[in-house]
Order: sequence, then C-alpha cells, then structure tokens
Amino acid sequence: MHKIPDILRADMERKNIDIPLSLKVLEELNRSLSAGDKSPGIRALPPLDDPRIVRLENSNRDEGKPLVFVEPVAAEARLARYGLELPRELRRQQGRCPEKLAAFSRSQLSAIGKALLPYTAYGVLTGGSATSYADEKKNLSLGSEVFQTLRDQFERMAPLCRGRPKGSTPAFINPDGSPGPSFLELKMRQRLLAAKEIGGPARLTRLALPGGRSFGGAPEGRTRDREFIPLYQMTSRATHEVLAADYRKAEVSDYIRPLAAKLDMEPARWRSGVQPLICAYTHSSEGEPRRIFDHAFGGEYASLPLPGGHGQCFTVLKEVFTQLRGLGIRYAYLGNVDNLGYTIDPVELAIMALTESPAGFEFSPRSPLDLKGGVLAEDEKGRWTVADIGPAISFEELLIMEKRAGSSLFNCATAIFDLDFLIPRIDDIAQRLPLRVSDQDKDAGRYSQVEQVAWEVMALLPDCTVFSVEKSQRFLAAKLLIDTLLTSGVGLDDPRLPIHIRKTATVLHEGLTRLLGTVYQLELADGRWLPKELL
Repeated sequence: MHKIPDILRADMERKNIDIPLSLKVLEELNRSLSAGDKSPGIRALPPLDDPRIVRLENSNRDEGKPLVFVEPVAAEARLARYGLELPRELRRQQGRCPEKLAAFSRSQLSAIGKALLPYTAYGVLTGGSATSYADEKKNLSLGSEVFQTLRDQFERMAPLCRGRPKGSTPAFINPDGSPGPSFLELKMRQRLLAAKEIGGPARLTRLALPGGRSFGGAPEGRTRDREFIPLYQMTSRATHEVLAADYRKAEVSDYIRPLAAKLDMEPARWRSGVQPLICAYTHSSEGEPRRIFDHAFGGEYASLPLPGGHGQCFTVLKEVFTQLRGLGIRYAYLGNVDNLGYTIDPVELAIMALTESPAGFEFSPRSPLDLKGGVLAEDEKGRWTVADIGPAISFEELLIMEKRAGSSLFNCATAIFDLDFLIPRIDDIAQRLPLRVSDQDKDAGRYSQVEQVAWEVMALLPDCTVFSVEKSQRFLAAKLLIDTLLTSGVGLDDPRLPIHIRKTATVLHEGLTRLLGTVYQLELADGRWLPKELL
C-alpha cells in the first residue's frame, strides 16, 4: 500500500480527494502497468456508409424517405406499450402486404418520438472545474497562429471560466462581444421548449405513463408539481455546491423564468449523483511504479484533484437511474454539458422504441477541430467501441486509419439508454469499463490522469444503435475555450486564421446561429441573442 506523508494527506483531504479510492485506482494502475495489460486493439474504422449506421444527416432530410425498417407485428406491439398505434398509412400497407417490413419516415418517427417524451429523462455530465477548458497550454492545440488570432478574446473570457464548473460558463459569445447564457441555462431552456412543443400544461394533463397512471398524478394537479422530462446530472465534490447555487440563479434568468412561468413548470429541479474526486498521478517520464502527483502548480506536497472520467457515471448515477425508472421513465438521454447540439431528438427516441435497442450513440464526421474525444472503431473482436484519442489510439494512428477508411466518425458524447436494459446490468458495466491513463502537460504541471471513458460502454453491450448526425446541428462541442470562440464567430474575418480552421469554424458558426434561432428560440437584438418571449 502506498504510504502518503501526513502533510500530503492533509492537502488531499482539504481538496476533497477521496483518498481510499485514489489509492485503489493507483494500485490497479500499477498492477495493470506491471502486467502489461492491454485492452483489445483497434482493428479498423468503419466506413461512413456502413449499412448498420442510421444516417440522420441533412442529406437524408427528406421527410418522406424511410430511415428505419421494422417487422410490423413487432413494431405494433412495441408502440402499444405506450398507448400508440402504427401510423395509418403503415396499417394500410400492412393489410395489403403483411410480410412487408414497415418503413418509417422521418416525419412518422418524429410524431412517435414526441409522444414518447413523457417516458424520457434528460441528463448531463457537467464536467469538472474547466481545468483543460481555459488552460492556455491546451488551447494552443490548434496551433499558435490560431491562438494568437483569438488571444484578446481568450484573455477576456478565461477569467470567467477558470475554477468554475464548465456548465456554468458562457455557452457562446454574442456578436457584440458579451458573454451569452451558460451551457446549463440553455439545457434547461430546451427542456421547457420541449414541453411547449407538445402543447404545454393542457396537453401534459392528458398524457399517461405505463401501468395506466396519469402523468404526474391527478389530472387537476398543477403541472409545476409534475416532472416532464426529468433533469439529472453527474456533478463532483468540487462542483456540486457551486452548481446548486447556479441553479437558484437560473430560476430567475431571463432565459428560463418567463418561459417556465408561462408553462407553469418547475424550471430547475435536478436529480444528482456526486462523483468523487481522485488525485493525479506521476507522469510516465518519472517511471514506474506510479505515485501520487504532489507538486501541482509548482507547490510542495500539493496534490491535484480530478474527476475519474465520465465513465464513473454508471456507479455515480445508478440510484438516479433507478429512481427515474420508478417514475415510469424508460429512456435516459445522457450527454456532455458543453455540447450545444445535445438536445432531445424525437426521431432517435422513436427508433429506440421501435427497435428495442439497449442504447443509441451519436457520431458525426470528424473535423479538424475534433482533437479531444473518441472515434467510432472496431476492436480486434469485431465489436464497435469508442477509441479515445490519446488514451486508446494515438493521433498518428488515427490519421493512418482515416486514410484507409476515408474518414472517421467522431463521438458526439450523446447517448440514449434503455433503462430496462441498463439498470440490471449497471454494476457489471461499471466494473468492466477499463481504466485509461494519459499524460498531461498543463498549467498545473506534468502528470498523468486516470479515467474511465463513458462511451467505451459500447464494447460491453450486446448490441446498440449508431446515429450518424449533422455536426453543425448536433455537435457544437466546446472541449476548449478556443472552440467556443471559433463557433461564436470570433476571428472568422481575421486573415491570420488558417483557411482550414476558418472553413470548419464558419460551418459551426452557421450551425450555432441556426440552433439559437430555432431550437433555443432566441432572437438577435442589438448584437445579443435574447429570448423571443422577451422581445
């Protein structure tokens, strides 16, 4: 067992580091390194036109074009569980040709999915305290030329982000240079807009849950006392209290309060699982066995608290998932808080219900800005998995494989889980999800980080659905502050910005503009995006 000096132990306790868990992870890390354990390697990247992939991009936007085919008897039985029937035109088709597969179009799927919203929860992985997000070294990853172009705005925004939960930081920069609402404010707003989409409170009183229970209790009950699309989150010991205070502020936000009042809905009730913090470990250059990193920011006996990766969600959120299932929730959306494109898609919900898939995951073609995250891959056993760039596959290896496949599909960090499948298996998944170790070189120093990657759960499932989505609509992710600046349009007219970065950033900025005006129902007024209900 690793011996911790008293002065270091006191520092770890002061920083809310879970010492027993940190030592357990360190022991497992050194055991794994000593044994030379390796997870199954990456065999190939699937082509973008792989027939197993459900393509939801703009190129397949024809509302009448079939997106999924299901045996009609099975589809009818699966929809009946929610009090739904096959679309009339499909029932007529079935009568003429009973052996023919039912072909569901986007418009049909959208209608079915909206009816499934009362069976759906919306969850976020709120991220840590923006250690990478506003780290200057990390924000140089696109090159010093890009960073220098955006330096002025970076230096204005970084102080608003450092030490804050990423979800509480501005989600975009307004055209007038002012910070926009936080990521979490927009997540809460889109949930309210989903209720508005299906008719608001009057409609909610007529919806039913499994077992014949009315939605939220007696029909005469107030909508604000019900939970339509319950919100849930994984926080950490470092962020939980700060986030709780931010939600209290969000309740009176112009982006939330007027809309919630109009719908008579509670705006900011979150179920939470609190992720423990572990410590950083020594950099690989210091040799083995690894030890606790104890000189953060150049200090002596100074530890560095870190979350153990989003993969810990299967342990941390187990109780929350169980509570949600008890409410009649069947489908749990889960995604990263920093992705403005992460919203509920009724089409995906319908496909999940019709196919009884245990889980669905979103991917989009990788762009030059997609450097931190994972790609869709096949392991040596032929299973689909997410290969995290760095921990699971080097960037050099990725480029070689992309040449063979033509491109790669980048993980959008958005999933839908069928709780009937997940809950009985969640302990096994949490135990089998591998540990990933990666070297870091940040403002805090050179150290290694150990984490579980949530999306590697794909390789542990007997089956899953892969959705290929439009990046500009579903994956406006801000891994780094520089991503937020580029997506917001900062520097796009500066000739110093490299052409390949400008091209990608322009598409993302156009996507952001569309999302803000449509999905989030904001309107540009005097250089700022404001809620339409206030204008």
